[in-house]
Amino acid sequence: MDIAPETEESAEAPVRRRWFGDRQVLKRIVLAVLAVLLLPYVLIFLYLLPFIHPVSTLMLRDLVLLRGYDRQWVSIDDVAPVLVQSVMMSEDGQYCFHGGVDWREMRMLVEDTLQGQETRGGSTIPMQTAKNLFLWNSRSFIRKGLELPLAVASDFVWSKRRLMEIYLNIAEWGPGIYGIEAAAQYHFKVPAAKLTRRQASLLAVSLPNPIDRNAGKPGRGLRRLAGVIERRAQGSGDYIKCIYD
Repeated sequence: MDIAPETEESAEAPVRRRWFGDRQVLKRIVLAVLAVLLLPYVLIFLYLLPFIHPVSTLMLRDLVLLRGYDRQWVSIDDVAPVLVQSVMMSEDGQYCFHGGVDWREMRMLVEDTLQGQETRGGSTIPMQTAKNLFLWNSRSFIRKGLELPLAVASDFVWSKRRLMEIYLNIAEWGPGIYGIEAAAQYHFKVPAAKLTRRQASLLAVSLPNPIDRNAGKPGRGLRRLAGVIERRAQGSGDYIKCIYD
């Protein structure tokens, strides 16, 4: 039985099918990546609604690992103003005046990094909120590059008051302890509304490292830092007008 010789066109057909199939796979991958990148911006608008209580990526991690966590959402109206003052003076003294990123601090941070010097944190409260809600904890230029536009968008869409409310309710204050209400109860056995100025300052200075810095059992160094923040908070009048106007 004679078999017709394979033509050049028939030989190229499988190659074209493979190329078309690879192109479709690549297209799906690109669309999936774009969807992941755009999702946080959709959520930013969704979180405008006051009855929605966002969770952080660390909370989701604890759920996935079956650890569980303690978080009791509380309105900013039910948080002692001294806590808000202390957190702002400790974490972001220019909170009411920048648009999500303190570009002066960021420029100094970049210059120090390029010179090989030890760098400060440089993160504003909007940046920390964006990181906690949408990103991961380890330091990298990729994460920082994603964090900056998310911080600007959050600060633009949300009021300063709503942004602070979200931040205080997702911040970590100990292993499995999230949000200021759970933190106040865990460390001092009082509601967030009843925190004293000293308790508030201890909670504020523990934020950069809440696992090693125990606000309820502070060492000498932590007490010293808390004293500095306590004094700053007492004179914070003009710095907190965007929260209490």
